[in-house]
Amino acid sequence: MDVAHKRVLITGAASGIGRAVATAAGQAGAQLVLTDRNAELLAQAAAELTAAGAHVAVTHAADVSDLTQVRTLADAVHAQGGNVDVVMNVAGIAAWGTVDRLEHRHWQAMVDVNLMGPIHVIECFLPPMIAAGRGGHLVNVSSAAGLIGLPWHAAYSASKFGLRGVSEVLRFDLRQHRIGVSLVCPGGVATPLTDTIEIAGVDQTGRRFARMQAHFRKRAVTPEQVAAAILRGVRHNRYLVYTSRDIQAIHLLQRVFPPGYVLIMRGMNLAMRRTLPVAGS
Repeated sequence: MDVAHKRVLITGAASGIGRAVATAAGQAGAQLVLTDRNAELLAQAAAELTAAGAHVAVTHAADVSDLTQVRTLADAVHAQGGNVDVVMNVAGIAAWGTVDRLEHRHWQAMVDVNLMGPIHVIECFLPPMIAAGRGGHLVNVSSAAGLIGLPWHAAYSASKFGLRGVSEVLRFDLRQHRIGVSLVCPGGVATPLTDTIEIAGVDQTGRRFARMQAHFRKRAVTPEQVAAAILRGVRHNRYLVYTSRDIQAIHLLQRVFPPGYVLIMRGMNLAMRRTLPVAGS
């Protein structure tokens, strides 16, 4: 599907990957339907996109983890032009930590935002898309942590593997309605999320953490690169969308040579423990 002249819903559109996707889709001629839980940043993003020539059809602030807010969003969007043609579930949060350091709130927040958020959006926007009978596309932004066992990502992976499962089923269920599904699995991406991520039990003001952040940013791709990969995935009806070769290679290794994958994961876990020892260890 080409997004030109299509109504494209983007969650988390005020910053990071969501903002980059909105910019790229706007440049490609899409009619943008933008939402984010931060109303002020969303309004600023919409104004800048409009000034750059994008067609911003609807902006409506909503927290995707709240079903009532998503239903209100859907009512507003459908009242202002009917169903959307493309749904992009981009909004997400992150928290890492060893299982003995993670608190229940970490697990709950990951599931509420990263899994139930997209499910709420799917509940409210996919049935009208199906009823319209014009086809469409669903994009779910998961993560490398939805494919492989990254160290200290148990809570985050619970949500991202869950979204991968939803996507795997819907890619077949929605085919009869000519609705494609793309599962996006980024590795490191240089977004504001990297500055706010919480790592349970780790001193995030120390030099070791600063060095790790610097190393991460050096290897991370830009949000614009991710946005370009997403639009290519939609255009070519590609299910699995990688944004960097390293994650694609490790995922391939996981499937074709499991012992090699296990060694790499063990090595990464050891490196993480050495780089970021938890408090009291």
